[in-house]
Amino acid sequence: DVQLQASGGGLVQPGGSLRLSCAASGFILDRYTVGWFRQAPGKEREGVSCISASDGVVYVADSAKGRFSMSAHKADRTAYLQMDNLQPEDTALYYCAGSTSTTCNMALYYGPQHWGKGTQVTVSS
Repeated sequence: DVQLQASGGGLVQPGGSLRLSCAASGFILDRYTVGWFRQAPGKEREGVSCISASDGVVYVADSAKGRFSMSAHKADRTAYLQMDNLQPEDTALYYCAGSTSTTCNMALYYGPQHWGKGTQVTVSS
């Protein structure tokens, strides 16, 4: 059974940092394209960052470039999203997801097959 569990969310002041973790089980991490998505109330779901299974290339959405970085550690089957200089517009429910698509472009276009429960990130003073 493929399972993903996101954690690490919380309340942080503007300019602060958080690191989200995504623990994967039931599949080999580097054979799946893994991504982070977020959804704020009243807004569409947005793909934030992704690591392609085919070549390890990391995609980061324009809204997160220069502030967020994603990594995946095969040994502990965990993917991370380091978020720095957080702003109120980053407030959302963050999900990690796994896709059998080999590239982030395909995973973002077709949507991942496997989703974890979200972790709430709130940026407020």
